[in-house]
Amino acid sequence: MNSSFCLRCSAVILVGIAMGVGSCFAQDTVKYPIKPVHFVIPFAASGPTDTMARVLIPKLAERLEQPVIIDNKAGAGGSIGAEFVTHALPDGYTLLFTTSGVVTMNPSLSKVGFETMRDLQPIVKAGSLASLLVVNPSLNVKNLNEFIQLAKSKPGKMNYATSGPGSSSHLAMVIFDRLADIDLVHVPYKGAAPAVTDLLGSNVQVMLMGLTTVLPFVNSGKLQALGISTLQPSAMAPNVPTIASFGFPGFEVSNWLGIFAPINTPAAVINKLNADINALIKLPDIKAKLAKEGIEPASPNTPAQFKDYVQSEITRWSKTIKDANIKDL
Repeated sequence: MNSSFCLRCSAVILVGIAMGVGSCFAQDTVKYPIKPVHFVIPFAASGPTDTMARVLIPKLAERLEQPVIIDNKAGAGGSIGAEFVTHALPDGYTLLFTTSGVVTMNPSLSKVGFETMRDLQPIVKAGSLASLLVVNPSLNVKNLNEFIQLAKSKPGKMNYATSGPGSSSHLAMVIFDRLADIDLVHVPYKGAAPAVTDLLGSNVQVMLMGLTTVLPFVNSGKLQALGISTLQPSAMAPNVPTIASFGFPGFEVSNWLGIFAPINTPAAVINKLNADINALIKLPDIKAKLAKEGIEPASPNTPAQFKDYVQSEITRWSKTIKDANIKDL
């Protein structure tokens, strides 16, 4: 048989095989999903991530025409669940729904088994939670400027409470302390509840904590809100001015929520999930349910935009952690 003819035949066969493989992959992608999709929440049930996921799930399942299942895998400040997802198949059936601290702070605070940008693929920013800077009314300050003046008159003698070393409330206060040029003493607690309790008892003077955690005490007059950590006021606390408005332009510290997939998940799957979540968080009933939980839906964002944002957050917090010499969790 003519050798050139054999080569031509082989080439045709190889092209056919390649086209077949591409066709199969395309069909698999188009069919996604063909089985239940799992959202790994790296915290115990009832937290903000878990809450938002459960608000979205019924309508997301309708759009995907498959069940969407929540797997709560708590531990190590969220790192256990995040690492679990990095070892999953990159097929879109195991996703990470997490708060910002897990992927932007934890890798700089402790030895974790993953690198965010190496092992995870950002899909979409879904929402954010504002924090309130609150004090005990016994301080007798009317606004944030008066508090700063008071703190400057007592360097090293006023305390701020946080939910733990390396927590988002801790890192946010580190930034505020520096911007305001004051010298507050950090008092870490094992969670938000005991921190709030001690603030109510005047054992500490100030804290920057999640809006929904402290708002009931603000509304009852047991705590006084001096500022909110977002660039815009919240509908849940419309009378609380932004911290940025007191001479700290650009000050923004929010605990955002986002969805990630294992690295190398097909782009078509990433884009579909991105489009579906962006569509859902614009629905009036979804927005209303999230508002009751203090969650602000994110503006529509692409995977590329979210990736750039995550990288900027990693850079920001790693510098804050290094400059403040904050050690392992």
